[in-house]
Amino acid sequence: MKTRSFRYGYNTNGFAHHRLDDALRVIAELGYEGCALTLDHAHLDPFDPDIRVEVERIAALAHALRLSLVVETGARFLLDPRRKHEPTFLSDEVEGRARRREFLERTLAIARDLGAGVVSLWSGVRPPGIPPDVCWERLVNEMEAVVRRAEAAGIVLGFEPEPGMLVESVGDFLDLRGAVDSPALRLTLDLGHCLLTEPDPPEKVVHRVATILSNVHAEDMRRPAHEHLAFGLGEMRYGPILVALREIDYAGLVGVELSRDSHRAPEVARAALAYLQAAERETA
Repeated sequence: MKTRSFRYGYNTNGFAHHRLDDALRVIAELGYEGCALTLDHAHLDPFDPDIRVEVERIAALAHALRLSLVVETGARFLLDPRRKHEPTFLSDEVEGRARRREFLERTLAIARDLGAGVVSLWSGVRPPGIPPDVCWERLVNEMEAVVRRAEAAGIVLGFEPEPGMLVESVGDFLDLRGAVDSPALRLTLDLGHCLLTEPDPPEKVVHRVATILSNVHAEDMRRPAHEHLAFGLGEMRYGPILVALREIDYAGLVGVELSRDSHRAPEVARAALAYLQAAERETA
């Protein structure tokens, strides 16, 4: 069997009820080698006046625990306490787009200081009544500015196609990458999303995006619902997917994303890693 280059990680949005320190320690104790760190109110809030001190402390802890880090930007109510995932680069309000831009600029600085090489982000949902071409122009203009910041910080942007968002498929992302020319703009591939937005099975998608893949999300899923399920509850087949990731020499994080299971995080995280390791052994 070809040795894998990637590391298994767990997303802290699935440890929402834990202190970040405790979450990192549990993740490492369970045997994970990485952590997808979702910046949120209780987990390195980018707008906290003391954030630099906290970042330094968490960076030291992650290093001591030998956890590779990716920074995620999918907090639900960090920017607006009343509207999930808002504002975005598609928002009609200029102030809202500026708020999202400031958030990502702060995030890039945090990722740099954490030693995380990838920041994951997405487009957002098209606001009602706003034509798609207007939203596309807004996204391209804003991403042009963000990728320049990422280039200067030495950070890769892993852009995630998300079902129901303006950029929801790999094809949509390739269009965006064609419009925003930067080596810093690469792909975050959520494997479960492939069932909902791609004509090919996830393992074929992995091969198709091999040269631009910077970050991977993993969970189970069952069509047609966009619901992240614990492994074994959906229709995903991870053996072929893990083979594909090995074959392309993917060297990033495979981050388990089960944000709705925070109330039972340690047991779900333990079972998830055991499931992935078993799937890997079966392909030996």
